[in-house]
Amino acid sequence: MKKLLVLLLAVFVALPVMSQVKFGLKVGASTTSISMDDAKTLKSGSTAYLLDKAEGANYGFHAGVFLRANISKLYIQPEVLFATRSNEYTFKNVATLQDSATAKQTFNKLDIPVMIGVKFGPVRINAGPVGSVNIGSPKELIDKPDLKATYASMTFGYQAGLGLDLMKKLTIDLRYEGSLAKYQSKLGDIALDDRPNAFLLSVGFMF
Repeated sequence: MKKLLVLLLAVFVALPVMSQVKFGLKVGASTTSISMDDAKTLKSGSTAYLLDKAEGANYGFHAGVFLRANISKLYIQPEVLFATRSNEYTFKNVATLQDSATAKQTFNKLDIPVMIGVKFGPVRINAGPVGSVNIGSPKELIDKPDLKATYASMTFGYQAGLGLDLMKKLTIDLRYEGSLAKYQSKLGDIALDDRPNAFLLSVGFMF
């Protein structure tokens, strides 16, 4: 949290020296995929379960505000976004080999990316760090006390992508988001990825 606050302070101190500052609103959707190296076996009491990631992508949305400060062809764009993400896992009882049950978790987060980019006419290329703070706690993966997951309260990643500005008001962004530290949370002694890789598509309006 201290690193993020220092970064945001530096950004807002630098804003007055920029030639032009615009305020905007944005909304968008994301598709994510979680990472696990292999299926894992874990015990809850005397019962053993096989834990694996569910196949297929999960979806979420994000919405919030941004500032864009321009200086020549360069710009810096801090954002504050409310975002939802979901992870899905499958559980199978090892002893009975029953059909897998799927457990889904939804995360509510405050995402704070700080993008630095360059403009080529209406086209933009940008990249930067993003910090995420959990809002509340996700539902437990399974209703067993010793299968409780412990999630980091704050995680860090990066975003990079392309943007397009239309009519000096409308802005469209396609970004890829990755983690700066893999497997930042645990389920017992099993590392889980609560910051999955994601593709984000958003539309914004600048004032």
